[in-house]
Amino acid sequence: MTTHRSRAGTKGVPRAARERQLLAAATEEFGRHGYEATTLSAIAARVGVTKTLLHQYFGSKQDLCLACLNQVGDRLLEAIRAAMADDDTGAPPTPLRVLHSLFSALEGQREAWFVLYDTTLPPGSDIARRAAYYRGAIDDLAAIGTADLLHAAGSTDPLDADALKYAWRGLCSALVRWWVNHPDQSPGAMAQRCARLFAAGCTILAGVGEDPIPQRSPVGE
Repeated sequence: MTTHRSRAGTKGVPRAARERQLLAAATEEFGRHGYEATTLSAIAARVGVTKTLLHQYFGSKQDLCLACLNQVGDRLLEAIRAAMADDDTGAPPTPLRVLHSLFSALEGQREAWFVLYDTTLPPGSDIARRAAYYRGAIDDLAAIGTADLLHAAGSTDPLDADALKYAWRGLCSALVRWWVNHPDQSPGAMAQRCARLFAAGCTILAGVGEDPIPQRSPVGE
């Protein structure tokens, strides 16, 4: 009985399973080393296949990276949107829900976050444009969340919201990078850690609000 090539695998592995293996290996390599430093040979070696087979499955290096971007970007956007929509009574504040959802979505593939924020993507390429799309979509969601937080705190300055949006992006990247270096930390443990850090930060900032930082006089006065 003839097996259709589209469903055939290698070394007894079904094609769909092999594709998942290759995408997972490629996502880790791109996220860990960046597009420029990642080679198809290294990705193929991780899975135990030839570079030729990798080309047959995904085409060029850019095609493979685009497949990784789409998978990671869609997963993260879905997780963030679900977290922001969960406003049940007793649920944690939105920032903590979003962080928990990010950690959960990235668990088992933590470096995937950095595929979207890779500075070595070829400028003007399809993958650079796709990465920019996902970053923009995540920023748009962050803008909604930060604006709501500031409005609840009594701030209506649009520049405050814009500054907080960028600070939030940097915070997420910094926390994920720390998490990558601490593989023993589960998504739940990370969410609890963030809750403690946020609580400590609020306490510190409350003290600053009571005793504002004095304005320094210009030098020479």
